[in-house]
Amino acid sequence: MQRSPLALPFPDLAPIAGVRIGTASVAYKNWTRDCVTLVELAPGTVVAGVTTQSKCPSPEVELCRAKLPGGRARGLIVNAGNSNAFTGMAGRAAAQAQAAKLAEVLGCDAAHVFSASTGVIGVPLPVDLALEGVSKAHAALGQADFLAATKAIGTTDTFPKAATSSAIVGGRRVTLNGIVKGSGMIAPDMATMLGFIFCDAAITAELWQAMLSAAVGPTFNSITVDSDTSTSDTVLAFATGGAGHAVLTSMDDPGADALAAALADLCRQLAILVVRDGEGAQKLIEVTVTGAVDDASAKRVAMSIANSPLLKTAIAGGDANWGRVVMAVGKAGEPAERDLLSIRFGDTLVASRGAVVPGYDEAPVAAHLAGQEIRIGVDLGLGSGRARVWTCDLTHGYISINADYRS
Repeated sequence: MQRSPLALPFPDLAPIAGVRIGTASVAYKNWTRDCVTLVELAPGTVVAGVTTQSKCPSPEVELCRAKLPGGRARGLIVNAGNSNAFTGMAGRAAAQAQAAKLAEVLGCDAAHVFSASTGVIGVPLPVDLALEGVSKAHAALGQADFLAATKAIGTTDTFPKAATSSAIVGGRRVTLNGIVKGSGMIAPDMATMLGFIFCDAAITAELWQAMLSAAVGPTFNSITVDSDTSTSDTVLAFATGGAGHAVLTSMDDPGADALAAALADLCRQLAILVVRDGEGAQKLIEVTVTGAVDDASAKRVAMSIANSPLLKTAIAGGDANWGRVVMAVGKAGEPAERDLLSIRFGDTLVASRGAVVPGYDEAPVAAHLAGQEIRIGVDLGLGSGRARVWTCDLTHGYISINADYRS
């Protein structure tokens, strides 16, 4: 598959104390590459997570939900090529068997191992391959790095996506590394398809969960590729405590705000990387809505714009058709007044107070649309609500990828 023109280089990710990685190939699909990722986490590691709001979640998502309240993690197993979603009791049994095998090889409680799967829906996870994957990846522990893990969790991804951030907590530098996969079926109601964050902070599970939950809204929940929410969306964040500072227990503790900011920054980087790899994408689109009655209303208007196939195809063709922005605002079902609305493409005001601006010159807008990073701004003129979301254009490539996805 051709690499996205919006791809960014893989960052230099420092090792995280208390994290060991192994990957393996078991051919869930007709692939020769590794498709199973196993991560061993140090005793005492805490976990936080968010999962899809789909009403048809995978067994792995259900198992994660059941285990997250415990707040402890010793291991993670990720399968690529088979989502194990909509597979009935057979799929649930396979997910449980794989988790039990992981707990056995790590010598820990099954409640402390987490799993995720991504790929084709409706095909049960082959139990023999799932167990083989655990054994082979466990044998390879310590031989893989974050780049290998990122490649192994991918499906239609055209480039490996990862990011890093840091904070000073208790006089110690805390490192956060994140890897993510996702390219299509992206309109998450929690996160993106699969994302995993590893950090060496010492923190309580409750505070770590609060930080992640706060970070998700303006990041993973503010992207869309095609308005479709996956059955398997999962983001898990692990904190090993390896940085050696005093345990954070509340936001009032020194360094807690810095850690929360670093986590939010990491989530934003990862979320935008997913959009940069949107299936068939040629352009990254940032939509900012201001002047709404409140932030929630602004978010719904922004997502209406970002999810419009008409707008996304116009951007793909470099067509400065601001009327499609008007359409998307009008259909959002949120408070809006035609004669207060203003629209910008890049730095150019194109419409204001219900009409095109006097002397409008399309040339600078066309020049902006010829680039790879597009900015659309809408002001509703009603209040102080604001939101920012990211999407990509809609091209023939999206159709080609998804028409051939199962082959």
